[in-house]
Amino acid sequence: MEEMRIQKYLSECGVMSRRNAEDAVMRGRVEINGKKAVVGQKVVPEIDEVMVDGIIIGQNKNSKKIYMMMYKPAGIVTTMSDEQDRVCVADILKSAQIEERVYPVGRLDMYSEGLLILTNDGEVANKLMHPKNEISKIYHITLKGELSQDTIKKLSEPIEVDGRMTSPAKVEIIELKNGKTKLRIEISEGRNRQIRRMCENLNLIIIKLKRVCIGKLNVGTLKPGQFKYLNNNEINYLKEL
Repeated sequence: MEEMRIQKYLSECGVMSRRNAEDAVMRGRVEINGKKAVVGQKVVPEIDEVMVDGIIIGQNKNSKKIYMMMYKPAGIVTTMSDEQDRVCVADILKSAQIEERVYPVGRLDMYSEGLLILTNDGEVANKLMHPKNEISKIYHITLKGELSQDTIKKLSEPIEVDGRMTSPAKVEIIELKNGKTKLRIEISEGRNRQIRRMCENLNLIIIKLKRVCIGKLNVGTLKPGQFKYLNNNEINYLKEL
């Protein structure tokens, strides 16, 4: 059988995007035949044993593709298992009794809430995660204090994240009331903790951070802890990205 790089293998298994797979390998979470994997290492599907966080991963091209969205509550970890025994996304999904493994596409940090896409379709996950596709993400954020227009303008400007400058964000006021500012922020990169870093850069205090949209998908009427399967129109949108 043909060899493939470990990042591609994990992506095609629907475990995570290639970018997240590379990060998982570097963090020592991935093993090949009982040994820690290295970035770029190749595997032979159905022959080599691949494990992520101690769980054996298998590639089954005939497995049913699952597409879901969830309203992740604040305080929940965006993983399918947690070595510190914190409540994670997998705990919320237990009631769904899904036969296939699904994995979150990208992450929301533990203290943020809102829309999360889950699937076992590695190709779709890659499309959503790859920076070149510039999939917009919209957040509603509540900040302490009634911010000035000058501060709001500065919030939209590029900042440095992990050694690279971000693209400008689109920032609009939703409400200024009772010593708080509620904003709509749209970004297209989704760099690590980008919204929080934008606020930290200006010493702004976040009260609530909620992701409401990923591309054309909206969290809609879902409440914290709720999830649903995507309909055909939503699935076709993801596949056609």
